[in-house]
Amino acid sequence: MSATDFDLIVIGGGSGGLAGAFRAAAHGARVALLEPGDLGGTCVNVGCVPKKAMWLAADLSQKLGLAAQLGFSLPPPQFDWAEFITHRQRYITNIHASYQQRLDAHRIALLRTRGCLRAADTVETSEGVRLRAPHVLIATGGHPLRPGVPGAELGMVSDDFFNLCAAPEHVAIVGGGYIAVELAGVLQSLGSRVEMFVRGRRLLNGFDEELSLQLAEDYRQYGVRLHLDYSLRSVRQEASKFVLRDGTGADSSQFDALLFATGRRPNSDVCGATQIGVACDANGHVQVDEYQDTSVAGVHAVGDVTDRVALTPVAIAAARRLMDRLFGGQPEARLDYADIATVVFSHPPIGQVGLTEEAARLQHGDAVRVYRAGFRPMLHALADSPQRSLFKLVCVGDGERVIGIHLLGEGADEILQGFAVALKRGIRKCDLDDTVAIHPTSAEEVVLMR
Repeated sequence: MSATDFDLIVIGGGSGGLAGAFRAAAHGARVALLEPGDLGGTCVNVGCVPKKAMWLAADLSQKLGLAAQLGFSLPPPQFDWAEFITHRQRYITNIHASYQQRLDAHRIALLRTRGCLRAADTVETSEGVRLRAPHVLIATGGHPLRPGVPGAELGMVSDDFFNLCAAPEHVAIVGGGYIAVELAGVLQSLGSRVEMFVRGRRLLNGFDEELSLQLAEDYRQYGVRLHLDYSLRSVRQEASKFVLRDGTGADSSQFDALLFATGRRPNSDVCGATQIGVACDANGHVQVDEYQDTSVAGVHAVGDVTDRVALTPVAIAAARRLMDRLFGGQPEARLDYADIATVVFSHPPIGQVGLTEEAARLQHGDAVRVYRAGFRPMLHALADSPQRSLFKLVCVGDGERVIGIHLLGEGADEILQGFAVALKRGIRKCDLDDTVAIHPTSAEEVVLMR
């Protein structure tokens, strides 16, 4: 082999790393992928995929409850958690197999080992083998954090949730971000009594406040108990139970399980990035420019290890465009990070694209106009369920260009994708007004707001 063994070395076999490897190989590059664990990283193994599977189970549980209220004669549903895990893991195993087949088809060298940068063009495996390439892609992802309080080691983190074989009877979830909200909804739906301990004054900072408040009310109606503005001082275990102590010294009730969803930290320390001079921020995120280049020439990074939007589709899109630039003859290829849509799989789902009302008013002041539609979805109205939806449009200027779309309610996860395309293309409020509604649906509310 020549002094340059490969054209590209990818450190990390998660969504971003795999996407980069596949796209580079499709352009004819010689690629090595280093990953000691299961292919697919966080998303496939302890994130998006198993989370959505559990959300689907929880959604079915809710639908069964509504069916009983609407005249269906059903025995009390019994959820066999272990049986469902069998189906969930079979699905994930098939994804692993598909990745392996694609790696083989693209002639990508998969090394089941860790990689550590020794120079800008040199990566050393755990076994001491040194590989060389003019381009190295860091795609090592991140990991969940526990808070820095006494007893925090007693609780689970989000990764541990997927090891559960049954719903704990009484669960404390510390955190108010998207992971905490998603796991709270799943556990409550599948039989747990959930209490959330949230440091801030509301759920889901970064999402529209009105929708966040409505989601909190939906959760309360569904039985989730919320402790907002909560300051955790310590955790202790009494026999097999967990007790939380707050900043005033008051103790919580006893819980059968404790789960922390208090943030994640990038895995920049495992790949030797800082040792060769790659700049990282105070939280350990690898800093990249608009082209995914780090401060060291020839070293690139995508995904949760960077300081950019931490979403699986973002990592995939950024990696593909990077490889189009490096190996596909497209020198200006890069990801546009503006107006990226995102959804939290809560119960019901909440999603957004563009600016929140607060952010829009900071940028555009009195030029902002907001439209809202609050309603009960038809199924919940029929069953006299208290769950409510709230849709919101944020517009700006005389032409009322839509700069924010915010949806909370049944089907919001599916509805938002199409409207995200429209927002990206510069849709105006009058364009929505000119669109004939599909009735009766929740989605029609987006084109009927006045």
